[in-house]
Amino acid sequence: MSMHAVRLESAGAAVTVVSAQQAVTDWSARYFGTWWKAAPVDPASVCAEPLVMGSVDNSEYDALALSVTQSPHTSTTYAREQLLLAGHASDGVIRAVSPEAALAYRSEPGALRLDVIGRVAENVATATARLAREMMRGLLLRDGWAVLHASAVVHEGRAILTFGSKGAGKTTTALALASRPGIGLLANDRVFVRPDERGGVDVLPWPSAAAVGLGLMEALGWFATARERLEAGEALHPTQDMRVTEALLVGDRTPVWERGKELKVQVWPNQFTDWFGVPLATRGEAAALVFPRVEPGAVPAVEETSRTVGDGDFMIGKTEDRYPDIFRLVGVDGGGTQAARQSVGRLLAGLPHHAVVLGHDVTATADFLAKVTGCA
Repeated sequence: MSMHAVRLESAGAAVTVVSAQQAVTDWSARYFGTWWKAAPVDPASVCAEPLVMGSVDNSEYDALALSVTQSPHTSTTYAREQLLLAGHASDGVIRAVSPEAALAYRSEPGALRLDVIGRVAENVATATARLAREMMRGLLLRDGWAVLHASAVVHEGRAILTFGSKGAGKTTTALALASRPGIGLLANDRVFVRPDERGGVDVLPWPSAAAVGLGLMEALGWFATARERLEAGEALHPTQDMRVTEALLVGDRTPVWERGKELKVQVWPNQFTDWFGVPLATRGEAAALVFPRVEPGAVPAVEETSRTVGDGDFMIGKTEDRYPDIFRLVGVDGGGTQAARQSVGRLLAGLPHHAVVLGHDVTATADFLAKVTGCA
C-alpha cells in the first residue's frame, strides 16, 4: 500500500503525519502550511520521531471501537463530541472511540505515536490535523514555550501582539495591519511565546482557521474575491455555517446571527495568501502590545489605559477544556508551565503598550495602527 507523509516543523519541534490516504496528509499540509513549514517527506524515512497516523479503514475502526466498548470505559467530551475512553491498559496504550464521528484513537504516549482510525475521510483528516497540533503543542510547551491568547503580525522581525476578549478587535487589528505591504500574519487568536537569550520574547504561530465577519470581509475588500472563489467551486473551511456560505454566494453583506453570536466566514490558513494575498509569518520577536476597542464610526485614536498583560491572557489547562489532554500528548499544563508564563509576562510588561479605539474604515485603521506600532 502506498503511503504519504507530511512533516511539520517549528522552532526545532517536529511531528510527522502519515496516511495511506493522500487526502489526509493534504489536509494537514494545507492546514499548517508555511506557519509550521509543512512539507512532504518520504514515508520510508519516518521512524522514531513523533508520529500521527491517519487511516480510513472500516474494519480496523470496528475492531478498535469494539475493544473500547467491551472493556470498562468512561464517557467524556472531546472536540465537542462524546468520547468513550477505555480504562487503564497494562501496555500503556490509551484507546478511545467517538461513535458520532466514527473515529477511534490509539495513543502510545511513551513512543509519541497516535493512530486515528475512522470511516469518513474528512473526519479522519480533521482529527489527524487536530492531534498533530496537540502533539506539537506538547513538544513546544515542554521546551519552555507558553500559549498566549493574542493575535499577531510581523514586520521586519518585529511581532505586534494584540490582546482583548472576544469581540474586542484582535482579528480586525491583525488583518488590517496584515493588509499592508511588508507585514505578515503570524496568528489570528493565539501564539506560542518564550523568553529568548537576548532578553526579548520569541513568538511562534498557532495554526488555525480564522473566523472573519462578513462586514470585516467587505471592509478588507475580500468579499468579492471569496464569492468568486466559491462560485468557481472552491470551498472555505468545513466548519463554516452553510448560511454564511449562502450569504457570500448571493452577495449579502448583512451579518448572520444565531442566538446572539455572529456566524462568520471560516478561512483556511493557506487562503489568506492564495485568495487574499496576505503572507504568513513564521516567527517574530515581540515588539509592541495593542489593546483595541472597536466602535462603529470612530476615528482611530490612542486611548489612556492601565491595561497590561495578565494571567488571564495566557491559556492554561482549565481554559483548554475543548481538547483536554486525554491522550497524554501534552504532558504539562495546556498553556505551559507557570514559570514560563511568569517570565514572559514580566518581559512583555516592559514593551510599548498601545490602547486604541478603532472604527470600521479598515484603510484608516491600517494606516493608524502602522504608524502607532512602528510598522509604517
